[in-house]
Amino acid sequence: MTYRNPLNHVIKQASLGALLAGGLAAGTAMAESQGLYSTSELLGADVYATSGSEQIGDVEDILLDNDMQVRALVIDTGDLLDLQGDQHFVIESGKFTVETQDGNSLEEIDYRVNVDLSEEEIAEQPQYTNDWWKNAREGAQQAWEDTKEGAASAWESTQEGASRALDRIGEALENVGERTQEAAKRSNE
Repeated sequence: MTYRNPLNHVIKQASLGALLAGGLAAGTAMAESQGLYSTSELLGADVYATSGSEQIGDVEDILLDNDMQVRALVIDTGDLLDLQGDQHFVIESGKFTVETQDGNSLEEIDYRVNVDLSEEEIAEQPQYTNDWWKNAREGAQQAWEDTKEGAASAWESTQEGASRALDRIGEALENVGERTQEAAKRSNE
């Protein structure tokens, strides 16, 4: 397979890794995990709401966080939800599952995304706009920084606690050694 744009190849590989690590499919009877997903095949997959059997849109984009985990899917509802104009909604992970059909052949693989929301609830999800992108990106970056700071602080606390514990163990061993020597001297007398 030849890639004309190396950046596209890297993005597809990172997306595939994120899909694997993030686990797009929940372990339900309808959407049993298949172990490997193709982002290029998932883009454009048909999307269905839990409230009906008619298609309500398709996957427009896959959003990843700093850990390269799937954070959300962007679905394009077009004019399928009786809304005014073309609509793009952000559906957070945990609110959708991916069902695979013909998953044994890459050429024939077909995905169906089941959103665990009604059509009305989908229309209430955030719209995928530049403002949403900016706010979500800043919020995710701040959460990432907070997590790093929290982890560093926890590590420092753990190191300090371990150091204090080792000091106490060392003191206790010294005391035991001194007592053992004193007892040995008394028994020799």
